[in-house]
Amino acid sequence: MSVVVVGSANVDLVYRVQRIPAAGETVLATGSTSAPGGKGNNQVTAAARAGADASFVAAIGADAAGDRLVDSLVESGVSLHLRRTDAPTGTAIIAVDELGENAIVVDSGANGTLIDLTSTECAVIADARVLLLQLETPLETVAEAAAVARRAGTLVVLNAAPIRLLPRELLADTDVLIVNEHEAAHLAADLRDAGRVDADERALAATLGELGLAVIITLGARGAFVSVPEQGDAHVAGLSVDAVDTTGSGDTFCGALVAELERAGASSTDLATLVRCAEFATAAAALSVQRPGAVPSIPTLDEIQAFRSTL
Repeated sequence: MSVVVVGSANVDLVYRVQRIPAAGETVLATGSTSAPGGKGNNQVTAAARAGADASFVAAIGADAAGDRLVDSLVESGVSLHLRRTDAPTGTAIIAVDELGENAIVVDSGANGTLIDLTSTECAVIADARVLLLQLETPLETVAEAAAVARRAGTLVVLNAAPIRLLPRELLADTDVLIVNEHEAAHLAADLRDAGRVDADERALAATLGELGLAVIITLGARGAFVSVPEQGDAHVAGLSVDAVDTTGSGDTFCGALVAELERAGASSTDLATLVRCAEFATAAAALSVQRPGAVPSIPTLDEIQAFRSTL
């Protein structure tokens, strides 16, 4: 199999508001929706829709919400390796303002039970060409999956979000690190044992690159910054679009990037290849922000290619 994602799956409860409420403030929503979400679920869906042979290792509840996620994943062409547990399916409450910005609260639910990978799950990872990970499942499982992939020669891509302190062993098993500016600054501070690192993306990428891995820093509307140790760096320009909802756009970027990376040969993390993949992923993310929701906004390969042909 080509791309495997080990990660989280949630049902998103999305509320549209004029502004994100401050602490202690109540605001009235102008509408609400419910849709499949969760970083792992979003990313594997994005990879599948972008043309990858994508598989998903995750834990969801043996409940109606879990059934809904299964239906959505199957519809997107994802191969499933799911644990159905007694814990409820994870949920996320998302407030989206008039500018498309969001604030999110996640209840992990069944995602927290994804521990101690089984022999079958390890075999799925080892058979993959690319493994994509995030941090909404237990950290020990993320590290275990990366170690299994490293031993098998599978390329490891880590989206270090939501940000937390990461063990050096996990970073050592990572080939490509994807972070936003805030996450990059947080990780750089950890590496420097500093309370805060004030630097631009080039300096942040250089600091993170000291670990010997390729670094992609997503910059929102400004695009992305790609850096590979001993090869240099490059800025991938953002695309000017009218954003409706940024929820899941980073996940769309990650999923689309690994799909394109796998098409490029998977074992390659050279700068030119990563820049081409980031350009493809940037177009996918730009399409996603023009539609509401996480999974509902993720574009297909045909849509991405048609959009890129107009640029």
